[in-house]
Amino acid sequence: MAIGGFPSFVEDMKIFGRERLNGHYGVASFVLGNSFSSTPYLLLISLIPGAIAYYLTGLQKNIGHFLYFALGLFVCMMLVESLMMIVASIVPDFLMGIITGAGIQGIMMLNGGFFRLPNDLPKPVWKYPMYYFVFHRYLYQGFYKNEFEGLTFPNNQAKGPPIITGKEVLTSVWQVDMGHSKWIDLAILLGMLFFYRFLFWAIIKTTEKFKPIIKSFRFVSFKPCRQM
Repeated sequence: MAIGGFPSFVEDMKIFGRERLNGHYGVASFVLGNSFSSTPYLLLISLIPGAIAYYLTGLQKNIGHFLYFALGLFVCMMLVESLMMIVASIVPDFLMGIITGAGIQGIMMLNGGFFRLPNDLPKPVWKYPMYYFVFHRYLYQGFYKNEFEGLTFPNNQAKGPPIITGKEVLTSVWQVDMGHSKWIDLAILLGMLFFYRFLFWAIIKTTEKFKPIIKSFRFVSFKPCRQM
């Protein structure tokens, strides 16, 4: 959804550029205003469609589990929007920006540990370091822990215990890191959200500082020589 709204992000950047030249507000005000203006809508999207998807699929009916699911979905959408704003600040063309943003998202999804389990990922580049940098990893693992912890399932395998726990499913089937709780995964996502927004601010400030210098090198005007 955030990828589909990329053209509006490009327009926001153009409007900000004009208003910045007129001295209406600074970069920090733009980043904070952009963050706060989108928060209520993303929160509604994570609650209403999230409730429909959560309860129709038969997940745990506990309200605490649903709130964690909605909060994780909200932070994930904020992260995707932040990533697309970073792309918009670097790639001003909306078509190339959509292609770039979709490509980055696709690569991050492939390394999140869902399409291929963590131990099946190629270790150079794909697992080290990309698997530990993508936010999908922490979102998936938080959702897995939120759903499977505390549950028991009948074991259909021969020569095994009649009951297996959700923790055993997480470690043996989904290869989830159980060294920390689901709230740590959510805290990591929040930290990545603040880092993405800071990176967005830093890119705008850097572009604002060095763009005139680059233009001065590219468009040097030479005075015509007068023939005597």
